[in-house]
Amino acid sequence: MGVLALLMRKRNVCLGFLLAVLLGGCGSSPNSTQNPPPPPPQISITTSSLPAGQVGVAYTAMLAATGGTPPYTWSLTSGTLPANLLLITSTGAISGMPAAPVTNNPLTFKATDSSNPALTKSVNLTLTITAAAGVNVSLSPKRGGLTLSQSLPLTATVTNDVGSAGVSWSVSAGGALAGKTTTAASFSAGVAGVYTITATSLADGSKSATATIGVTDLAAVSTYHNNLSRDGTNTSEYALTPVNVNPNSFGKLFSCAVDAPLYAQPLWVANLSIAGGIHNVIFAASSHDTVYASDADASPCVTYWQQSLLLNGETYLSSTDVNSEDIYPDIGIVGTPVIDPVAKVLYVVSKSKDGNGFYQRLHALSLFNGSEQFGGPANLTSSITVPGTGDGATPSGFVPFDPLHLNQRPGLALVNGVVYAAWASHGDHDPYHGWVIGFTANNLGAGPASVWNSTPNTVTGFPQSRGGIWMSGGAPAADSSNNLYFLTGNGSFDADSGGSNYGDSTVKLSTAGGLSVAGYFTPSDQASLNANDTDHGAGGAAILVDQPSGPVAHLLIGGGKEGTLFLVDRDHMGQYDVATNHVVQALNVGQGIFATSAFWNNTLYIAGIGGPLQQYAFNAATGLFGATPVHSSPTSFAFPGATPSLSSTPTSTNGIVWALDNSAFGQGCCANGPTILHAYDATNLNTELWNSSQVAGNRDQAGNAVKFTVPTVANGKVYVGTRTEVTVYGLLPN
Repeated sequence: MGVLALLMRKRNVCLGFLLAVLLGGCGSSPNSTQNPPPPPPQISITTSSLPAGQVGVAYTAMLAATGGTPPYTWSLTSGTLPANLLLITSTGAISGMPAAPVTNNPLTFKATDSSNPALTKSVNLTLTITAAAGVNVSLSPKRGGLTLSQSLPLTATVTNDVGSAGVSWSVSAGGALAGKTTTAASFSAGVAGVYTITATSLADGSKSATATIGVTDLAAVSTYHNNLSRDGTNTSEYALTPVNVNPNSFGKLFSCAVDAPLYAQPLWVANLSIAGGIHNVIFAASSHDTVYASDADASPCVTYWQQSLLLNGETYLSSTDVNSEDIYPDIGIVGTPVIDPVAKVLYVVSKSKDGNGFYQRLHALSLFNGSEQFGGPANLTSSITVPGTGDGATPSGFVPFDPLHLNQRPGLALVNGVVYAAWASHGDHDPYHGWVIGFTANNLGAGPASVWNSTPNTVTGFPQSRGGIWMSGGAPAADSSNNLYFLTGNGSFDADSGGSNYGDSTVKLSTAGGLSVAGYFTPSDQASLNANDTDHGAGGAAILVDQPSGPVAHLLIGGGKEGTLFLVDRDHMGQYDVATNHVVQALNVGQGIFATSAFWNNTLYIAGIGGPLQQYAFNAATGLFGATPVHSSPTSFAFPGATPSLSSTPTSTNGIVWALDNSAFGQGCCANGPTILHAYDATNLNTELWNSSQVAGNRDQAGNAVKFTVPTVANGKVYVGTRTEVTVYGLLPN
């Protein structure tokens, strides 16, 4: 190399050296100006705990991390997962069905970076698996009542249901289940009885629930006090028992509003074709002349129709129109209607007024829509007369019907195709008489078919005629020969001397060829009863079950203010003897009677004024009642006492006596307040099962009381008429 080249090379080296020194030193590489590569990012596990699990219940948990390069590979590096739990390492999911419990099980999980296997992160977690919760099955409803062929939806609920398996269904013999799924079914039965429906867990066959349903073949409660005997019994009741009528399982279900007090007993019809379906229906009639047809089971209330019986320009009467507060404050329908379940017609008497006068009419209403049937309504006017010289008689010798003064208080009776209505007065305002008028049921337009007056003629020593048929709302009873039986109140009497006046008497009317007296009984102290307003007819008459093997086969019982129940031979009524009473038995109950007795299983039940509900045993061999009650209720019933109703099975089991304390009926003597429904064991009235005032918070409170009203028992429910509503009681579904 030449000297010049060598010098130039050295010069360049030195220049390079100098430049290198300035820039950071001689000999540095050309890349020395770049930052070193960053260190690999670290993994951070964000799962801080595992959820607890339960044996037999599906378990899931997801492990989560950040940093590194996902997805991570997960692994279990320490500890053991419980049996049947799986770790899915590619996603960090833990799932499965735990088979055994563990407590704070220590586990170590590691997450590995997908691009750098050397990059990992571990976390220590604990897992708790608790023992399996008990499987439990419940049914709704678990109790209730049905009519034949009525359908009841049932719902099964399984708590801690492994795998949501649901239930299987079964029913006791005779019942049917339709539409079965693992959670629901529909029950029905074609034969009356008590049925048990069972829902059993499919996951745990040892766990089940049952529902007990009573199915009744009762077709209707179509008349006052249940039947023509007026004994107050419903012996087709399968749902209500002394065991389940208690504060925990029985109470108020719902109510149906009405426009005025319900003096009439509610009536009930099963399986009626109405409003496009088949329903059980309750019928109520108010003192504003309105009739209601409502679903007997639906809550809240469903009213299918309501029919006003007032014609254009008319209104109901007020208590001032008749100068009496016996019916208060308004007067329209008072007597209990009667239903013909075959013709599907309800018969009822209305009372109304306009500027031209006062009216009473007998209506025949379709059960389907309330429309008038059979030529109704029939007018009850002064053109209806009987020959006589008694109070209010015309100069020509006829006693006319008086639409203003006569009070159609007794319940109606449908006997052998004839509808019978009876009358007394409003507050003893003269002139008045007791009347019984019959109309051919399917031809009201033809007018009265028969008429009878209790006191048509003047009698020496009796300044007023009277002889009203009151019976505190009771209806005439009828026997198998279609004879009518009822009691009259204070009034003129001369039947013992061949006359036609029957004040203070128990009367038997033959309905063959019209109405005629076929027998009577008048207490020996009739004159005293009349003079002191001690009406024999304050209470109603009830026919006892025939006693073909007893001393007297055909018996009738009834009594009034004097507090004596007279047991009468219906074939030989006893007539009148001032010296003695020719009756089978005179039973002193200790209090005045404004009620009709109930009779069941050779036992009589009644509550006089201010006393308890009393239970008298009947001896079939002697044909007599015991002189003292075998049991009495712990509750006393102030005025007006109580007319009890009774429910049981056909075999005389599960008997329950139902009675209303109507003492707070809000007229004259008495404050206005709720009626109280009581339920007693029919075999021993000392045992009160339930009453509507005992549960806290007024849970079961009824509407305000109405004098003389009677409870209606049907299909596992009790219907009570009040001043503002029909209160409905029954088995609480759950």
